[in-house]
This record gives sequence, structure tokens and C-alpha cells, in this order.
Amino acid sequence: MNQQNRELRETYNEKGEKTSPLFPETIKNFLIDIDGTICDDIPNEEPERMMSCIPYPDALKIINKWYKEGHIITFFTSRTEEHRALTEDWLERHHFNYHSLLVGKPRGGNYHWIDNHIVKATRFKGKFTDLVVRTHEIEVFKP
Repeated sequence: MNQQNRELRETYNEKGEKTSPLFPETIKNFLIDIDGTICDDIPNEEPERMMSCIPYPDALKIINKWYKEGHIITFFTSRTEEHRALTEDWLERHHFNYHSLLVGKPRGGNYHWIDNHIVKATRFKGKFTDLVVRTHEIEVFKP
């Protein structure tokens, strides 16, 4: 966590008031789902399957590469607090490098993230690879 704090730069609004610090643009702050993204989709109602599932090899390789490059890796999952220890054990057993785990992501998909910071979203469709830049139509607030 200390390395993260050293990377953060102070920011200010137009009134000169301090605002939330930011990482440099070269550092990505990845929020990565677990079930259906780095391994098979396991519902919370079947936790006995969580320890026996196998990670997708390309996910493990790319995520650990991003970690080594200095990006921040946070797993953000709909698994509950009850599944935290089991999930941390699974991530460790399969050698995922990461900074933190957030549990309790709302279930149901169709996510629409509203934030005061730039949010980039990449939908996982079966294979982890390096990211490329593409332009797509997005929803924004009316001016």
C-alpha cells in the first residue's frame, strides 16, 4: 500500500481546493471481476465449487504481467464477505498477484458506473490479452 501512496499525485479543483489524488496516467487501476472473468462463473449459492475451479491461464498470465508493470490490481466480486477467506486462499493458491479484494459487488449485471473520474470498461468475452485502444459509442450525461 505504501508504494501506491507514493505514486498518487495531489489534485485541486478550480477553486484551489484539494481533491482526491490520482495515479499518473501510466498507472491503470484495474477492477477485475472473478467469476466468469478469471475462472468459470460460480454462483454464491454453490461455494463448494469455488475452491476447485481452475483459473483461465491467459487471465493469470496477463493480470500478473499488469501487476509486474506497476498497475494496481483489485478483484471486485459479487462473492460475499462470507466467501472472502476462501477467495483469498484460491487467489493465493493459483499465484494471482493483486493489491486488494472487494467483495459484495451488486449482482445482476447490466452495470452502469457513474464516477467523477474517468472510467474505462472492457467487457470480458472469453480471452485475456493485452488491451488495445478502440473508439466506441458511449452514454454520457446531457450537457
